[in-house]
Amino acid sequence: MTRPVRPFPGLIRVTLYSAPLLLSACATQALDSAPAAPDRPWQPNIAANGEILPGKHNPHALNLPAGYTLPSNTQIRVRPPAPKITVQNGHAYSLAELIDIAQSANPETRRAWNLARDSALAVGIARSAYLPRLTATVVGGYSHSRNDGANPTISNAGAAEGIVNSGLSGLENALGGVRNNTSGAGEVQTLGMEWLLFDFGKREAVIEATKQAQIASNVLFTAAHQKIIYGVTTAYYTHAAAAGRVRLLRQARDNARFVEASAEARLHQGQGTIVDVSQARQATAQTELRLVQAEGDEENTRLELLNAIGISPATNLETLDISGRPLALDDMRLTDAFVQQAVSRRPDVLAAYANAKAAKSRVQAARSEFLPKIFMTGNVAYTTGRLALSSIPGVGSEAPPTLNLSSNAFSSLILGGITVPIFDGGTRAALLKQAQDQSDSADATLRQTVDSSVKQIVAAENALRTSLSAYAASGRLETAARTSFEASSAAYRSGVGSLTQTSIAQNGYLDATLSHSDAYYAALIAAAGLAFGTGSLSRE
Repeated sequence: MTRPVRPFPGLIRVTLYSAPLLLSACATQALDSAPAAPDRPWQPNIAANGEILPGKHNPHALNLPAGYTLPSNTQIRVRPPAPKITVQNGHAYSLAELIDIAQSANPETRRAWNLARDSALAVGIARSAYLPRLTATVVGGYSHSRNDGANPTISNAGAAEGIVNSGLSGLENALGGVRNNTSGAGEVQTLGMEWLLFDFGKREAVIEATKQAQIASNVLFTAAHQKIIYGVTTAYYTHAAAAGRVRLLRQARDNARFVEASAEARLHQGQGTIVDVSQARQATAQTELRLVQAEGDEENTRLELLNAIGISPATNLETLDISGRPLALDDMRLTDAFVQQAVSRRPDVLAAYANAKAAKSRVQAARSEFLPKIFMTGNVAYTTGRLALSSIPGVGSEAPPTLNLSSNAFSSLILGGITVPIFDGGTRAALLKQAQDQSDSADATLRQTVDSSVKQIVAAENALRTSLSAYAASGRLETAARTSFEASSAAYRSGVGSLTQTSIAQNGYLDATLSHSDAYYAALIAAAGLAFGTGSLSRE
C-alpha cells in the first residue's frame, strides 16, 4: 500500500522554519528609531512643523537640531493672557477675586473633577454586575469539506483485473475509498444570555469598595480646591510682601538721597568733609542696589502668583494693597477637642479613612472567591442555508462561545448550574493575602496620616503664634528706629550730629521697617497655613 501524497510539504516546512526569523526581524527593526548609542545625540524623525514623528530618522529632513537640542514644535503654543484679566486693566484684584479665577482656570480642579466623575462611573459599572449579559451575534460564511478515500495497490495483476471487471465502484465501497464533497453557505443569528444569580457577596463587596473609592475621590476634589486656595493665598501674600519691600526701599532710597544732599550742602558750606559725602553716596548706592533686587523679587513673586492661579504668565495683573489690614494679637492655644475636630475633617484623613474601608471590602470580595456561584445561561439561534457549524466562537476574553447549534432553522437552550472552585494552584489564596496586606497597609496609612495631621496643626499654630509675637516686637523696634533716625538726621542737618551716627540710624530704621513688613505678611501666611492645616480653609 502506498502512502497518500501530501500537497506542498516543502512549502509548509519552509514556512514553519522561516516564520520565527521573519517575525523577529520585524520586531528588531524598531531599534532603528531608538538612540543609536548611549554617548551620541538622538536624531528624531521630524515633520515640517517641527513635530516629532514615530519611526526612523530621516536624514534629508530640514531644520535638524544640533547636538542634544530638540526641535521646536510649532503646534505647541504659549497661552495668551486670560480674557478676564486683560479686559480689566487698572483694576486691583483682591484675594477673593483671584481665588474665584483660580478655581475655574487652574487645571488641577478639572483633573480632580474628572477623577471624581470616573469614580462615580466605576460605581455604576460595579452595580451592572447584578444584571444579565445579553449578546447578539450574526455569522455568515461558507464551508467545504472533501474526503478522497484510500487508493489501495494490489500486487496480483490477475486478481486486480478480475476485480476491475466485476466493477470498480464496488471495490471502492468495500475498501472505504468513497469520495465525497460537502459544501454549503448560510447564516446563523444568535441571542445569548448569561446571568450570575448568587456569588456569596462578592459583587456587594466590590460595589462597597468602589463606593468608598468614590468618597475618597470626592474628598480629594475638595482637597484640590483647598490646595489651590492655599496656594493662591500664600502666593498673594508673598507677592504683597515683595511689593511692600519695594515701597519701603523706595522710601529708604529717598531718605538716603536726602541725607546725601544734606552732606553735600554741608560740604559746600564748609561744615562737612568729602568723606561724609562719600559715605552718604555709598549709603544711597547700597539702598538702590537693594531696591533693584527687591524689584526683581517682586516680579518673580508675581509670576508665582499667576502660576498658582493657573493663568498665562503674560497676564497683566494688579493686586490690591493689603498693608493696612489690622492683625488680631490675641494669644490662642489649641485644645484637644479642637485638634480632634480639625483632624477628623481634613481631606487627607477622610480620604485615607475611605481607602481603608475600601481595602476591607476588597478582602471580603477575595474571600468570596472560595465559595460557589450559581448561574444561568442560555441562547436562541436561527439558522439559514447549509452552513455546517457546531458552535460560534466568542469575540473577546469575556464572550463565551454559542453552543446548541443545529441544522434546523430554530434552536434554543437554557441552563442553570452551580460552579464550585476546587483547585487553582493557590491563586485565590495569593489574591486574598494580597488584599489583606493592602488592607493592613491602608490602616497603617490612615494612622500615619492622622499623626502627621496633628503634627502639622500644632506646627501651624506655633508658627502663627510666633509670627504674631514677631510682628508685635518688630512694630516696637520700628517705632524706636524711626525715632532714632529722625533725631540723628535732624541733628546732622543742624550741624550737631555726625554722618556716621545718621547712617547707622538710617540703616537700622530701614532694617526695622522691612522686618516689621515681613512679619506682617508672615503672620497672614501663617494664619492661612493654620486654616489649611485644620481643613477649614475656604474662599472667605
